[in-house]
Amino acid sequence: MDRLEQQINFILEVDKLKQITRQSYITGASRKETDTDHSWHLALMCALLAEYANEKIDVLKTMVMVLIHDIVEIDAGDTYAYDAVGNQSKREREVKAADRIFHLLPGDQARYLRDLWEEFEAQETPEAKFANTLDKIQPVMLNDATGGLAWREHGVRKAQVMGRNQRTGEGSQQLWEFAKNIIERNVGRNILEE
Repeated sequence: MDRLEQQINFILEVDKLKQITRQSYITGASRKETDTDHSWHLALMCALLAEYANEKIDVLKTMVMVLIHDIVEIDAGDTYAYDAVGNQSKREREVKAADRIFHLLPGDQARYLRDLWEEFEAQETPEAKFANTLDKIQPVMLNDATGGLAWREHGVRKAQVMGRNQRTGEGSQQLWEFAKNIIERNVGRNILEE
């Protein structure tokens, strides 16, 4: 198989990401967002909010990172942030998916995207920390915009949201402060219980 054919096969394979439904609702609450909705939203947030990163980041690298960070969910499925049981096997399922999906590409691109995915997961570089900040605050923003619809459906409590966001400030303290204000506002509205 030649290089172009491998790239096109990968591009067609990742089109399946459009079918992976997440638990957060889009603004207006007409439907739940898909992984592609989420990834696009994070890429746009990165382009617009990079100035708030705690450290200087490579914006293009970070945008690619957020665009590919959920590709593994084609095989592994979306594991809801507050699903304690599902999260126990999440890493194993996602690594297996990464092994298959990224290796549809030519070797150099497979290594690049797989390494970028692992970098996101490790949350050690400025880009990965900022990408994870965006990944964590975006559902907070959507829950706020929809009256906490997903939080209420799943009985999510403030402690769970705060626990999930323990490292969010590592990428952007300013964006984390913004998100904490949203969380507190939803506690005040009795959407999130203490």
